[in-house]
Amino acid sequence: MSDPQHPDGPQTAPAQTEALYDELLDLALEAARRAGALLRDGRPADLGVAATKSSPIDVVTEMDIASEQLITGFLRERRPDDGFLGEEGASIDGSSGVRWVIDPVDGTVNYLYDLPSWSVSIAAEKDGEAVVGVVAAPMRGETYQAVLGRGAFNNGRRIRHRPAPPLSQALLGTGFSYLAERRAAQAEVLRTLVPQVRDIRRGGSAAIDLCDVACGRLDAYYERGLNPWDLAAGALIAREAGALTGGRPGRDPSLELTLAASPELFAQLQPLLDELGAWHD
Repeated sequence: MSDPQHPDGPQTAPAQTEALYDELLDLALEAARRAGALLRDGRPADLGVAATKSSPIDVVTEMDIASEQLITGFLRERRPDDGFLGEEGASIDGSSGVRWVIDPVDGTVNYLYDLPSWSVSIAAEKDGEAVVGVVAAPMRGETYQAVLGRGAFNNGRRIRHRPAPPLSQALLGTGFSYLAERRAAQAEVLRTLVPQVRDIRRGGSAAIDLCDVACGRLDAYYERGLNPWDLAAGALIAREAGALTGGRPGRDPSLELTLAASPELFAQLQPLLDELGAWHD
């Protein structure tokens, strides 16, 4: 099997379900490995811009599209009845109950500028619930993975979130929109939040930030504006590492707001971010 065994006891899911999870994990790992190699080794020195998304800052490169085509082609060949949702346009309704949620390059601007914090993010959902997540960060030499109920791992080593510090000593990760109006609102939230915490980091890849919470490199991470492909794999990995994920109080992570943190820190940050209006422009 590709994933280490969960050390906390026997699996409770039916054997047929476990076999499906094993298959999905193996496929996600291989697809992420192939896409990561394509992106790492095939990046042209004069990387061009194929199109723009919501603003001139948010670029779509030829490699984004090539990576998604590689991933979807690989998975469709092996599981033709599955559905797909991808950042670069893949949208297929399947009949198997499994849907793949794909970000072929999470951290596109980092990739464009040859900064190392970019990743390939692949999640598999079963009947609407994320059950497998893989985030490959080739320039960090790391691959994060999680299967529902089995824990989270980085390069085969089990990972856990960092024990919660006081809020004043917490290191938070966040991200900013490509839309100028939303960035201005996010700056206002930061203006109030920064004096209350240790510091803020902005890495540029939501999937990596969520995995950094999972392995204790960040105490918490929040961001407005994440799409399903940005967070599906990383949020599962964070949860399987013992962190909580959510949005506004009582809501799941979403485009409105995504938060990941240890349970104690989550309980402090969620109402604070809600009060500060981190969920609206």
